[in-house]
Amino acid sequence: MNSRIVIGISGASGSIYGVRILEALKDTNYETYLVISRAGKTTIAHEVIERLEDVTSLADFYYSEEKIGEKIASGSFKTLGMIIAPCSMKTMSEIASGVTSNLLTRAADVTLKERRKLVLMVRESPLHLGHLQNMLKLTEMGAIIAPPMPAFYIKPKSLDEIINHSVGKVLDLFDIKLPDFKEWQGSDNHY
Repeated sequence: MNSRIVIGISGASGSIYGVRILEALKDTNYETYLVISRAGKTTIAHEVIERLEDVTSLADFYYSEEKIGEKIASGSFKTLGMIIAPCSMKTMSEIASGVTSNLLTRAADVTLKERRKLVLMVRESPLHLGHLQNMLKLTEMGAIIAPPMPAFYIKPKSLDEIINHSVGKVLDLFDIKLPDFKEWQGSDNHY
């Protein structure tokens, strides 16, 4: 069974989502292939307050976005798919247009052309028509748009619980179950 998964971190706010995905997959049978955009590196430094090496060391393999010829940019490199967490509007727009300028967007383009799962944790609010049209276009191309939105039915007591639940939902799309992930079980309340 193929256990490779590509993780991208772009420059939108929410780099903790990508970091948390890497942490969740660290000691599993899944091989992680990480690529971070230049803006993503800046956002990590601002939001997560960790050295870049602390993040890249969570992945099995790390690639610089400038290295467009790396194996994750080839359809012959078989993976389960790719998650971009967070996914900026710039990154999403490049993927939607098919005009890719770096390894992050090229790997996503390859994921789509090979009909593999591409999950984009898009981050922006509010959205204008161009954002929505790109989301529609990507959905029609086979991508999954999965904005990190809090679920309050889990009755979160911390920001970590909210982050972990969003990460759990995304990994669940790959049939990767986190031990503490709570799915909606329905309600016993009869109103």
